[in-house]
Amino acid sequence: MKPCRECHHHISEQALTCPSCGTPFPAKANWDGWGFEYKSATAIMGLPLLHISFKYRPNRVPVPARGIIAIGQFACGVLTISQFGIGAVSISQFTIAGFALAQFAFGYWVIAQFGLYLHEGHGQVVKNLLELLGKL
Repeated sequence: MKPCRECHHHISEQALTCPSCGTPFPAKANWDGWGFEYKSATAIMGLPLLHISFKYRPNRVPVPARGIIAIGQFACGVLTISQFGIGAVSISQFTIAGFALAQFAFGYWVIAQFGLYLHEGHGQVVKNLLELLGKL
């Protein structure tokens, strides 16, 4: 038996929620959300070399991956692998990138199902942004 970190009611160490106050994982001294997160100790210009985040805070806000290599549902970095990404090189479902490989993309160079590009693009419905703006 351990005290709940919020209300100090004694609960089992395996309890998923406190029966008294409803705190998730009450036996853990420090708990900052659901899911998985990893940051490498190596950093370049203040960004971790690798940040993987499939995590949500207790208030259900997702934790975006931010790093040189960023992997997660939401990611921002030099190389991103994500569902929603921003990066120099991005492999994502939805992305803004210099080079994008995505379902929906906006970038300098894109390979996408649907996308807008500045220099070169390939895909099902991929258009040059400057040509579209010129037609307006």
